Amino acid sequence: MLTKLLHGVGVAAFLTGSMAAAQAQTTLRASHQWPPGDVRHEMVQTIADEVAAADVGLEVQIYPAASLFEPREQWGALVEGQLDISAFPLDYASGRQPIFSATLMPGLVRNHDRAERLNDSAFMDEIKQVIDEAGVMVLADSWLAGAFASKVNCITSPETIDGQVTRAAGPMFEQMLAGAGASIASMPSSEIYTAMQTGVLDAANTSSGSFVSYRIYEQATCLTAPGDNALWFMYEPILMSKQSFEELTPEQQEALLAAGQAAEEFFATQARDLDQELVETFENAGVEVVTMSADDYQAWLDIAQETSYATFAEEVEGGAELIDKALAVE
Repeated sequence: MLTKLLHGVGVAAFLTGSMAAAQAQTTLRASHQWPPGDVRHEMVQTIADEVAAADVGLEVQIYPAASLFEPREQWGALVEGQLDISAFPLDYASGRQPIFSATLMPGLVRNHDRAERLNDSAFMDEIKQVIDEAGVMVLADSWLAGAFASKVNCITSPETIDGQVTRAAGPMFEQMLAGAGASIASMPSSEIYTAMQTGVLDAANTSSGSFVSYRIYEQATCLTAPGDNALWFMYEPILMSKQSFEELTPEQQEALLAAGQAAEEFFATQARDLDQELVETFENAGVEVVTMSADDYQAWLDIAQETSYATFAEEVEGGAELIDKALAVE
């Protein structure tokens, strides 16, 4: 009888302990718009794997391909604490925070080396201050180079886009394209394929990673690869709701910050490879691939100065000074 009683007490204690352990496990929800295999998904997966390995009672559950929130809804969800983590193109939130348009300003970055230097600049300090004040924090930095693709003709100098209906991703880039004679259709990158397939779009700008992940080579006849003169660079960090972060234990917070650093280091090894994969994928699909000359690039910048840069300086308080901070980065 005593043995049975002790056994029962032991089982009860084990079950109580198991229930307590289960209750101590915290699950964070991470959302993004890309399919598994995309580098931004792999960044979030790196965070999930690193956190799991830290064994601090924390799990990251990933919802890819806009399966939890629509692409542009994720910023609001982070601010409100409805979403914990997101891989998010920051310019998507420029309607709420116009200053974010600086993170997709034509010609501001130009190459991957400069993108890495911008991460630790006064320019990014100001951007991150606005992110922080909105109730969000950056877990990992990432800048993706982008390209032009068209089913009409190769886009090199500004006049080659005249008359084409084009997607660009953000309002400042759109202004430059409109200044060159393009018509603008705004949409997330996840909608480009269908829009080109159905004739809504003639051409599009997006990141090297998205061009491959969304198989846009099936709809394009010419790709203008980033090359040495990349007009399109977009800041697409891994973000976290500060409300969610502050609810974690100190050990969980430490593990999450370390995981974010690991994800950023992983991306740094992948960034340049994305551009090469883009070129190879489109060439293998029979798409013509070109790059912009230095003269083409400068012609676009001249239009950008008259449109995007001028508008940003006029509409965003301190906008001109912010752009100067970026341009001051050697």
